[in-house]
Amino acid sequence: MNKKILITGLGAISAAGNNAAETLASFRVAKRNAGQVTLFETPLRYPVFEVRGLPGEFYLEGQRTLGLALGAVDEAMKNARLNDLSDFRVGVCLGTTVASQLNDLEFYKSYRDTGSAAMDSVNRYLKGNPAEFISRRIKAKGPSLTVVNACSSGTDAIGAALSWLNNGLCDIAIAGGADEMNRIPLCGFGSLGIVSMDLCAPFDRDRKGLNLGEGAGVIILETKESAGKRGISSDLFLAGYGSSSDAYHLTAPHPEGTGLRTSIKKALTDAGITPGEICFVNAHGTATPDNDLVEGNVLADIFGTHLKMLSTKGFTGHTLGAAGGLEAVFTAAGLREGWIPASAGFENKDDAIPLIPLREKTNIIGRYALSTSLAFGGNNAAIVIGRL
Repeated sequence: MNKKILITGLGAISAAGNNAAETLASFRVAKRNAGQVTLFETPLRYPVFEVRGLPGEFYLEGQRTLGLALGAVDEAMKNARLNDLSDFRVGVCLGTTVASQLNDLEFYKSYRDTGSAAMDSVNRYLKGNPAEFISRRIKAKGPSLTVVNACSSGTDAIGAALSWLNNGLCDIAIAGGADEMNRIPLCGFGSLGIVSMDLCAPFDRDRKGLNLGEGAGVIILETKESAGKRGISSDLFLAGYGSSSDAYHLTAPHPEGTGLRTSIKKALTDAGITPGEICFVNAHGTATPDNDLVEGNVLADIFGTHLKMLSTKGFTGHTLGAAGGLEAVFTAAGLREGWIPASAGFENKDDAIPLIPLREKTNIIGRYALSTSLAFGGNNAAIVIGRL
């Protein structure tokens, strides 16, 4: 059983709150902070989950993803009392899809129309690697990796960081994901016909699609030896990780949930536990017809129909590469707090899905919880978080 890798810090920023405490407050009262896009001009009137009032110290012109990542990292490091990094090998592993590198439409337009363009967009692109940016910013001495596995990126980044720590590549790892609200994915997901004009309703019979969101979620992982050297302790640990690609379709999940099933079983095996030891699942739950159908049936098959299950995307929207990082933070916080919120947006049971998400704030008792991620390209990932 893997209890060697502690979770010593949590940081989250999303439409649900600019930090973990604000987020839990929104969860507690089922507050959904959605509205139309304000960050850029668009004729698309989809509701989105933007981060409002990003603190000024995290505002970076044209590099919003990096600013969001910085905000979550700052909170997580403070939460972990991680100040002086000089005596430790600190790795940084972050997932993303947008990565401040899609803010270049004016560059292409100018180059197409005139044959030349200012290099500002190119410079931003070259400096837009989130893991490298954070690593330089905090002067980390350890491995640095940005994971781009579509919407499983944040979860896969946490899994990669776990591998680093288990194999002695670093003492501490900053892991999670970050993504900004951006015109290109808004148009892209809209063209796929999977964005809802209403607030999303994960696993609901009448679900019409996802809402996009933005944010960053980061956890601080470290070995027991590192934590002991720093004189701190934690009741949370990262118990297991599993990933699998079924390569079934460019955007659709395998109808039998092959990759997701494999990922969950790998994560449980890695943690050394059985399905019955999971007290709740923070599901990917995008509110798209195919994703929820496949995921709901796989979870019911593995854990049974009485599983406590929810999707927090009803509070954050689908934050793409940040989703796995944010949901890892939410899962860890749920274990620590002893409660999880209602699955926002759910009202009517889908007869094709055996599970019913939580309808109200619910107390939980148990030592392990699971967070899942499904992504384009057949990517699937799952992590098990434990509480001592």
